[in-house]
Amino acid sequence: MTTFLRSPASSPVDFSHVETWVFDLDNTLYPPGLDLWRQIDMRMRSYIADYLGLSLDDAFALQKGYYRKYGTSLRGLMIEHGMDPDPFLANAHQIDLASLDPAPELGVALGALPGRKLVYTNGSRRHAEQILDKLAISEHFADVHDIVAAEFHPKPQETAYRGFLARFDVNPATAAMFEDLARNLEVPAQLGMRTVLVVPSGEAVSPADREAWEHEGREGDHIDVVTDDLTAFLRSLAV
Repeated sequence: MTTFLRSPASSPVDFSHVETWVFDLDNTLYPPGLDLWRQIDMRMRSYIADYLGLSLDDAFALQKGYYRKYGTSLRGLMIEHGMDPDPFLANAHQIDLASLDPAPELGVALGALPGRKLVYTNGSRRHAEQILDKLAISEHFADVHDIVAAEFHPKPQETAYRGFLARFDVNPATAAMFEDLARNLEVPAQLGMRTVLVVPSGEAVSPADREAWEHEGREGDHIDVVTDDLTAFLRSLAV
């Protein structure tokens, strides 16, 4: 396990004031090595290819281009092609969860945190609930904020975060955000939240199933803490 500060010279980051704990879902509450995100990625690619009559390679290029420009591929498809989001989301999250086991230690660590715990995902509520149930940690979360509740404004758009904060009456000065993508922590940091970047164990620079540009920003001042062991880091906060 490695839990480290953004800068070795920095003082330990204080989380004692945090009252609301906000967690991304995919590749944050479970390790990316489980291959769940790859399944989602491939299903999106196939759906786009069928929907627009493209080859898989062309669909992949379009998917990633819209993802980078709009925050999610779905947002780009809605804007550029008038896509109905419901069938797209339903298809994307029809994945095999057999590799996902209960995470009792993570549950204990979450339970020890004082205050509310919320899931904030660019995916669907149904997908989030299935993941939380499979991990056996649903009881620790007060609610899920999904892309539908966000009116399809995805992270990292500032509009999306402000909508989330307003919906749950979250004071960013007393909140912390956990994410696997550095760019999704920029706005939370600007708003005053503590920020934690969760990276894969043994792959601190290049986690699987991500484009090279998605790794950008990991050394930015907007990240307070980087960890490759979420459970151990959460346990350390209770000491």
